[in-house]
Amino acid sequence: MKSIYLIIPNQKIWSKMIKNIIYFFIILIIFTTDSKTQIARDNIDSDLLPGVLRTSDERFEKLEDYPFKPNYMIIDGLRIHYLDEGPKDADPIILFHGEPAWSYLFRKMIPVLTDAGHRVIVPDMVGFGKSDKFISKYDYSYKHHIDMMKELVIQLDLREATHFGQDWGGLVGLRVVAELPDRFARVVVSNTGMLARAGFSGWLFKNIVKLVVWWHGPITFEELKLARDKALKSNNPSPLVGAIMFSKWIAYSYYSEDMDIVGIIENFGGLSLSEGEKKAYEAPYPSGEYKAGPHVWPYLIPTQLSENEKYWVDVYENWEKPFLVAFGENERITIGMKDDFLERIPNPTVITLKGASHFVQEEVGPELAKIIDDFIKNNP
Repeated sequence: MKSIYLIIPNQKIWSKMIKNIIYFFIILIIFTTDSKTQIARDNIDSDLLPGVLRTSDERFEKLEDYPFKPNYMIIDGLRIHYLDEGPKDADPIILFHGEPAWSYLFRKMIPVLTDAGHRVIVPDMVGFGKSDKFISKYDYSYKHHIDMMKELVIQLDLREATHFGQDWGGLVGLRVVAELPDRFARVVVSNTGMLARAGFSGWLFKNIVKLVVWWHGPITFEELKLARDKALKSNNPSPLVGAIMFSKWIAYSYYSEDMDIVGIIENFGGLSLSEGEKKAYEAPYPSGEYKAGPHVWPYLIPTQLSENEKYWVDVYENWEKPFLVAFGENERITIGMKDDFLERIPNPTVITLKGASHFVQEEVGPELAKIIDDFIKNNP
């Protein structure tokens, strides 16, 4: 029987082997770290929650026409960014942005309003701008957006405020007003609505939307543009054409891995942005993993239909304060919801923004700010 000998290296060789093994595993860890861990490393912050990303401040440096000082507050464990410009003792105007923008969208309006003596508050909603962003789209909800903006209004103790909401900004902002009506003196809406359905009608609408979006599945941006062209380039698009565009917009947003933020703003707004403006709109999103908020937002629209109907009936159909409806002359995306304001709000003031389509803040921002200023002064 052969003998088996175990060769044990001396202490010096053994020490060198251990060091090499340690070095190997360090290198392995460094080079096999997945993208999410890398993102987390780039966003180390003592108050950052698990499953949440925070865009680094460097990405917002020297943005074109955005000289405003950042302000932050913690709500529900999330850091929320907002602008607070103008005299602090003036009655505030709160500007709510929509999809897929952030407070940068209001840069042309803020100076006009502050020069007129107004205090201007512009929050970035969760998932947008300089505010914290959930990694998973399943962490977002319409109700959570409402609750976060309500808490911001309460923490800032805003009173005698004027609401302005465009696109999703109205869907959220109008609910904030409805749930905190004593804090608001006036409402201004532009290219927005508060989609509502009661009872079985609401349940059916929500599930039909989900079914149609599932049926579409992932679609390309080019397919979305074709649907957009058919709807937006018609002077009087049929409800079916509008519904197809709406469902494809939700499908593109929900299923795509890296939404074309600039493409959405330019194509749906009929805009041609400068390179500096493009950089600013992309600044909040170093990669697609930061875009869960914009991706899921359109999908959330039908999720509060019965609640919205309740607030239409309980609050807005009995509204006695000044209410201004200012839609773009060429708006097609939300034009179907304009009738809700005309038919359900008692005696609204109605104007048309000449030459404007969806992103009125970009197209006629200074003019719109002057309209809001006049509206406030005429309705003290």
